[in-house]
Amino acid sequence: MATRYYLSLPDPERARGGDPRVSFSAHGAEEFAVQLQDALRTRSLFERWRDTQEDPGDVDEALAAVDPNATVTGAQHDLRIDLVATTSLAGNIVKHRLRLLAGNGWELRDVTAA
Repeated sequence: MATRYYLSLPDPERARGGDPRVSFSAHGAEEFAVQLQDALRTRSLFERWRDTQEDPGDVDEALAAVDPNATVTGAQHDLRIDLVATTSLAGNIVKHRLRLLAGNGWELRDVTAA
């Protein structure tokens, strides 16, 4: 069952994780949406993050889950960017990916069934 996550980046310039190798590099709503969608659909972000860990072999493989059907849309509202991610991934996976990409620079506004 898919879930729809309503997310906000209140200050997109600060929506960067602690490691530039796995952080958002986007500028603009569409780029943020594309990068998050890729992070949900593929193992790319997970692989880059795992490679930064002290012992990559100890990383929980459950964090590598992907949803090839995930979609993300983005819209600019004044300075804020709103994203809507629709995915069958568990909430803890979505949050983990967002923390990597945006650090603390994101807000979860709502969650609904898709």
